[in-house]
Amino acid sequence: MANYSNNIDEPVDDLIFESIKPTSPKSFFLFAGAGSGKTRTLVNVLERFKIEFGKNYKLKNKRIAIITYTNAAADEISHRLEYSSIFNISTIHSFCWELIKNFTSDIKAWIEQNLNIEISELEEQQSRSRDLNNKTSISRAQKIESKKKRLQALENIQKFIYNPNGDNITKDSLNHSEVISIGADFIKSKDLFKQILMNRFPVILIDESQDTKKELIEALFELESHNDGKFTLGLFGDTMQRIYADGKENLRMGLPDTWVKPAKKMNHRSKSRIIDLMNKIRKDIDGQEQFPRLENTGGIVRFFAVSRLQDKFEIEEQIRQIMKEETSDEKWVGDLSDVMTLTLEHHMAARRMGFSTFFDPLYAVDKLKTGLLDGSSSSINLFTKIVLPLYNAHLKNNKFEIANIVKQHSHLVNKQALQNEDNKLDIFHSTNEKVNAFLSLWNEDNHPSLAEILKKIQETNLFKVTSTLKLVSQRVGIDSDENFEDDETMEDDEVLLAWDEAMKANFSEIIKYNEYINEKSKFGTHQGVKGLEFDRVMVIIDDVESRGFMFSYDKLFGIKPLTSTDQKNVDEGKETGIDRTLRLFYVACSRAKESLAIVCYSDSPKELKNNVINYKWFTEDEVEIID
Repeated sequence: MANYSNNIDEPVDDLIFESIKPTSPKSFFLFAGAGSGKTRTLVNVLERFKIEFGKNYKLKNKRIAIITYTNAAADEISHRLEYSSIFNISTIHSFCWELIKNFTSDIKAWIEQNLNIEISELEEQQSRSRDLNNKTSISRAQKIESKKKRLQALENIQKFIYNPNGDNITKDSLNHSEVISIGADFIKSKDLFKQILMNRFPVILIDESQDTKKELIEALFELESHNDGKFTLGLFGDTMQRIYADGKENLRMGLPDTWVKPAKKMNHRSKSRIIDLMNKIRKDIDGQEQFPRLENTGGIVRFFAVSRLQDKFEIEEQIRQIMKEETSDEKWVGDLSDVMTLTLEHHMAARRMGFSTFFDPLYAVDKLKTGLLDGSSSSINLFTKIVLPLYNAHLKNNKFEIANIVKQHSHLVNKQALQNEDNKLDIFHSTNEKVNAFLSLWNEDNHPSLAEILKKIQETNLFKVTSTLKLVSQRVGIDSDENFEDDETMEDDEVLLAWDEAMKANFSEIIKYNEYINEKSKFGTHQGVKGLEFDRVMVIIDDVESRGFMFSYDKLFGIKPLTSTDQKNVDEGKETGIDRTLRLFYVACSRAKESLAIVCYSDSPKELKNNVINYKWFTEDEVEIID
């Protein structure tokens, strides 16, 4: 496009608005690439809708459902729409749960049927096992037993529970995958459920639709196809940013002719060189092309091919210095540094930030991952929500804040404890002595281990601890006189062993971990920053350190050959790990606004340089070898 203006996407807002009007509903797919102002379009359209149709929607008790990918995105859109009651803004898990939570008997029937199928399949696999004592067979036997126990417990469940941001490990809870699967099944199979859904939400808008679980998208497609003119399904997305395998492939392809299919062409985020790189990466995939704002010329892109034998910490600091000189931007280094570093996996960020002793053992246990990554784990919250604020107040010598935290969290001075006590002053005095004893752990700039902190909590009885930590305290030699019941949340050996290791961490690791999960650090993952933007971005690539199997940059850049399975998938037109990696690379690179450094560790840096230049993504003077 030789000539264009910054307003080339203005007609898109009108097309979307016309699609969601109650008088002429139409379904649509909006192609919205990285930095295209998708959220701005969504908010503009909905504000206009509120003005013209808001009162009527309120009278009829109808709402528009806006489904976002993260809680942060939901909060942002809610804020911008001034928390209007005609909009129901939530993540996909929260949305599905709200739809299904009152269908207890139907949920129970679904789980029963699903468990029976899973047990039958596992038993069939077990019957074909040549060695029932190998690791796979033992694990399979444990799964069978666990599912049978859950099947038996079903009849006693009166109501199911679910926390979209929690671990959901009790017998009456649903897991994240089940909530989506049940929601999809009910949409497809239950007429009453369909009617309730469409009456309540005549319009459903899904952000990041390319990563919405395939079975749910297909259920909504089927619902829409049978209710043309009565129901609007609006999808916002970019197939190049599909980074999870359970999303629907080629989402935009094969949509009915009745659907509106607008596209946003402008990238408001990045400088022209970065957008040029993005266009080149996706050129052979779908040919979609973006244009920079007229004023967004320039931008710096550099690719560093680095030997895996190098010290990563030293090299990455050296590269920051190079980027400072190349960009004339002081914020690449030193005290002024403001660089977002993107790693492939969370444990790579944990290692660079210095909280891997705490993080790695817990991250290795599947059932602990969710609570670890979103900070919802009740065991972790003892350290992040109670001990850490106490420590911070102690540093400031803020005795009022210390007292406030203790009053809020300690059972020693809660209303129930004080209710029948005549000498309340003695209780406060005694509690204060225990607080001082606890805080003495940090005297003289000492940073105690988590085990030492837990021991002191047990000794002082200042705070209640979870059953998991009580078990851990016994295992690591911490005496505890407190008795506790074996409940449904009691953890297995895998969990306890992980906590045994995590308790060896210094408390300083909790500080760094808390910064990371609350997005107050300058680290993130390639996947986790989708939708975000930063002036300076360093993308760290290392297949060996990441220890993953879903992505392979070595294959993408031609350092490793395709496996026979890869080649078979290519020949059959199926998705490969290279396809997934290319999309992930696109997402990571497209976060940068001003400057981008790609640091790729390799056993063959020279070959890597030649290959990426041959791809014509980078010029020769943009690629540097460090070996």
